[in-house]
Amino acid sequence: MKIDQNENYFWLNPSELITEGTKLLIAAHPHSDFAINYTTGEALLNAAYYYTEMQGDFVLRTKVSHEFKSVYDACALMALVDDTHWAKLCFEYTDIHTHSVVSVVANGLADDANGVDIMGNTVWLQFARKGNIFSMHYSKDGECYKMVRHFSISCGEMLKVGLVAQSPLGEGGLFAFEAARLESKTLSDIRNGI
Repeated sequence: MKIDQNENYFWLNPSELITEGTKLLIAAHPHSDFAINYTTGEALLNAAYYYTEMQGDFVLRTKVSHEFKSVYDACALMALVDDTHWAKLCFEYTDIHTHSVVSVVANGLADDANGVDIMGNTVWLQFARKGNIFSMHYSKDGECYKMVRHFSISCGEMLKVGLVAQSPLGEGGLFAFEAARLESKTLSDIRNGI
């Protein structure tokens, strides 16, 4: 199912959504994020999130890009149970000034794991569910995907699944999600993303 502007998609922290051909541009709010500090427990859950409700297994895939203006600016794919149980796969401008594929999993508190560094401002991301097992993958060409993370999170059959634009330390901007598709599909090999 192509992700676009339709009645099956909703906003958490509403923002501007612009369609340009196969590309969705989401405006990130200034100083916005989905994060729970694992030292203090302090939460910031104000990033623009464009989602649909999804039952059972799924595969969410899109090509993402942005301008990497401020530290922690990111396009992200997210699955949300509630405010303290969620996971996101980001293409992020890190605090060590790399363009990295970053994963965050919240099970009460949220962790933060920098992954592979990408040269350039564009990468493909994939987020999949099989039962209560999830996998995150990236691809440079949209064909060959490599695993970022494989994990479990407590959740029911129904989740909120969609796209996040965040700018925790910055003033926001437009973040691009191209050829975004969400399918009700079970991967045969969730670790390998196929």
